[in-house]
Amino acid sequence: MDVVLTVGLEDIVAARAVTSMVAKHTPVLSSPALSEQTGHTVALKAESLQRTGAFKLRGAINKLASLGAGAAGGVTAGSAGNHALALAFAARHFGVPCDIFVPIGAPISKIEACRAYGANVVELGASLEEAVAAAHARANERGMAFCHPFDDPAVVAGQGTLGLELVEDLPEVACVVVPLGGGGLASGVAIAVKSQLPGVKVIGVQASLCAPYAGGDAPTGPIATLADGIAVKRPGELTGPLVERWLDGVVAVDEDAVADAMVLLMDRAKLYVEGAGAVGVAAVASGLIDLPDDATTCIVLSGGNVDLGVVPGLIRRHETEAGRRLVVTATIDDRPGSLARWLGAFAGAGANLLEVDHLREGVDLHVRETGVHATFEVRSPDHRRAVLAAVRAAGFDEPEVQTA
Repeated sequence: MDVVLTVGLEDIVAARAVTSMVAKHTPVLSSPALSEQTGHTVALKAESLQRTGAFKLRGAINKLASLGAGAAGGVTAGSAGNHALALAFAARHFGVPCDIFVPIGAPISKIEACRAYGANVVELGASLEEAVAAAHARANERGMAFCHPFDDPAVVAGQGTLGLELVEDLPEVACVVVPLGGGGLASGVAIAVKSQLPGVKVIGVQASLCAPYAGGDAPTGPIATLADGIAVKRPGELTGPLVERWLDGVVAVDEDAVADAMVLLMDRAKLYVEGAGAVGVAAVASGLIDLPDDATTCIVLSGGNVDLGVVPGLIRRHETEAGRRLVVTATIDDRPGSLARWLGAFAGAGANLLEVDHLREGVDLHVRETGVHATFEVRSPDHRRAVLAAVRAAGFDEPEVQTA
């Protein structure tokens, strides 16, 4: 049988009867910021507000339901992310054991969340591949069901229920932009949408550091990307042909675009979206997709499980790019009150001190001098220039301004 025919609209409709008892019907929200920026009508499918924080719950619920009595011995998977959370939640819902294998060093927050859902979490190995192999071994040893994160018809059908909601809530949609990792979500959504509205274009978005569907080579070793949730190195045996059959195109976005998209969603949409979930916004904001005129484009925000450790760096980068950070290095007299007077010149011009360090080692200084490295918050590039002018007017030498 042609693999393209193994998942159809009827499978997705049947999956909805199961998933709707657990998964939320997530909202479609207008995006004034992106609409203004692009000159087109843009909406957001906020799947980041789903239970467990991502779309994966839809596929996990449908998979366990499809197993029936086959799940009685428990389920297992190798995952350090949203699939692990979804499977643990689904296993608790069905009352079956769940073993999750994660690489050593996986995010503590996700490990603890899986345990809170009742899963047995085992940390081993240095890579996800080792964790998946261990899950397969556990399944064989104890008669548990191994649950693949995307390459499974029941999972694809479950993820496709998002597409049914989208058509109901936004029947005027002309283009759907969806994150593309293993392909379960993208293909499921495309089948659900295009089976009902054939004229709608569905575009998949990958991270450029790992973009096999966009023609990139499969990288080796760990992949350092903000969009780690879609960093799947090879298309699935099932999902690969489905993506090729149902999607109208695939684009790839770089890390800077992903970072900008995450901040834009926090700042302008008040949505907390992980890198993998924000790639569609990155693609649209970067102009990589031709948006339809006089029609609506909907971007799927697939997940909201942001690594909290990433957020300060995102904000610092954004503030610097927007000209709201002033980082300077200067040499001043090493006498009582000199530092206070120097900082006072900045404060008098409205700059807010964030951090200051003395530099006395490894720099060429007179015995009565000290180096100072300081970071200030300013309102705009124009304000930054005004602050530097005020420092000069106060009698201090022009500090060396850092560009990043």
